[in-house]
Amino acid sequence: MNKSSILGLVCALCLGQSAFAQSNQEVQYVEDPAQGYTFNRFQDNWFISGEGGANILFSKFDSKRDLSDRFAPNAGIWVGKWFSPIIGMRAGVNWTKVKGVGEKGSFGEATYEPRIDGKFYKTKHNDFTPMVDVMLNLTNWWCGYKPNRLYNATFYGGGGVDFAYVPKYDNKNLQDGYENGHNKTLTAHVGLINSFRLNNHFNLYLDVRYNVLSNEKDEAGYVDKMASDLAAYVGVTYNFNKTAWSAPVVPVCPPVVDCDPIEQRLQAANARVADLEGQIRECLSRPAEVKEVAAGPLATVYYAINSSRVSRVDSRVLGAIAEIIKSNPNQKYVITGWADNYTGTDAYNDRLRKARAASVEKILLRNGVNPSQLEVTTNNGNLCDMGDKYVSLDRAVTIQAAE
Repeated sequence: MNKSSILGLVCALCLGQSAFAQSNQEVQYVEDPAQGYTFNRFQDNWFISGEGGANILFSKFDSKRDLSDRFAPNAGIWVGKWFSPIIGMRAGVNWTKVKGVGEKGSFGEATYEPRIDGKFYKTKHNDFTPMVDVMLNLTNWWCGYKPNRLYNATFYGGGGVDFAYVPKYDNKNLQDGYENGHNKTLTAHVGLINSFRLNNHFNLYLDVRYNVLSNEKDEAGYVDKMASDLAAYVGVTYNFNKTAWSAPVVPVCPPVVDCDPIEQRLQAANARVADLEGQIRECLSRPAEVKEVAAGPLATVYYAINSSRVSRVDSRVLGAIAEIIKSNPNQKYVITGWADNYTGTDAYNDRLRKARAASVEKILLRNGVNPSQLEVTTNNGNLCDMGDKYVSLDRAVTIQAAE
């Protein structure tokens, strides 16, 4: 190995280690929610919700009615959109059947005679309320946005207009009364949605809502300025199009590497290079050793097992050998036949050696070689003598210049 090759090998090893270290510390690019969020397209993050549940009214005289008789059903449908992982809006319509208690002639479904304390009447009416809400996802706000989070808590608040309707009834024994009565009041509410993720598009939720209604009025002129309603809903939400939010992509730099080990390896490599340079100079200053190597045979022809036939390729080679022999008319050549001693009997192998040597001699004579230049013999040893793994090398004929 010369000097340039040794130095190149050392440099390749050093550079290879450096390149490997750098490849493990490449800058990576990841989404970082701490940097904010990339707003999605307008058509993304829309949703529709359907819900149903029960409510209980808290107005001026409702405590006169049995608690178990105050619960009534309700339902609603909503359409909304999230503008970010935290802020959203929705609009919808809510239907509520309200059960309460009023004085004589109170707005709602009344009986002919007083039923409660001789003064109060049970009331019942249907409310339809268009509403708009602003929504705040508390879980994403406080705990950070995670697209696959199982549970999310969403606080919301909003308002609307409540339209109350009473079915037609017979009021002949009442001083005043309604026939297909109706009323309209303003309403405001707050609530908490407990949402459970089913998959990328469906959520199941429990909504607890507190409503406040203004200007609740009865027929006798009494005004209850405020009434409230507590409701609970179970619903399902379907999310349209893209539902996840993307964060800005930022580079993440690898940590600062301690350079001391690298410096030590570099010093060791420099010392190794200096040592190799010294060995090269010493090697170049020594005189070259000249060794005499015995000349090999002029040609060797190989055979398949149990065969003495010369192939076409080897016949052409022997034609070229014949020209060399004829160009040296004063030189004699020895043709030696060989056979391996790992297969066959001694007698068979002896015949095989003679046949192989004779086949080569025949081709040389055919190509014009003087018979006096050829000496044909056999050798009962092994040509290579390297064991039974190399028996193919023993099945040959050698042509060698005689000494």
